[in-house]
Amino acid sequence: MFKVRAAESKDFQAIFNLYKKVAATVGGISHLEEEISEAYIKNFMLKAQYNGIQLVVYGDSDPEDVLAEIHCYKPSQSVFAHVLTDLTIVVAPEVQGKGAGKLLFRSLQQEIKTNRKDILRVELIVRETNFRAISFYRSIDFRIEGRFERRIDSRNGRFESDIPMAWFNSEFENPYLKRKED
Repeated sequence: MFKVRAAESKDFQAIFNLYKKVAATVGGISHLEEEISEAYIKNFMLKAQYNGIQLVVYGDSDPEDVLAEIHCYKPSQSVFAHVLTDLTIVVAPEVQGKGAGKLLFRSLQQEIKTNRKDILRVELIVRETNFRAISFYRSIDFRIEGRFERRIDSRNGRFESDIPMAWFNSEFENPYLKRKED
């Protein structure tokens, strides 16, 4: 039903539209719809293109019909060269719960294990009340690493905590150990 491919620059408009749609959905992502700008999309697409990974899911019939997207990239500091961070995933409301998100995550993990052995950890942050997402991330081997107390303004007089989670690449090859062996 779904297929995965690497995102391309030609996907910009489809990804922009997807983010707008998901941001308009309650509990979709942490950005409000008005915060989704062309600059925001271009920024993370460029970072993922040059220093990370970006994948999209599409339906069987049309590879241009982006139904879900995931991206992450390396921080700029060299001490974090083994990390992919700011992981964000969006899934169109009409296909949520149908396996598109799981396919994206599994594809990301496989891409890292196979082609990005320089990556040890992948980081994401999830709202504490997003129990479904936390349970899902745990089911695909992400670990809870702590809690950022009262980090999210729920805009209802309450603040929520963010939960940092990480996945570790079992195929990581430490470049410093390889240099010592050479």
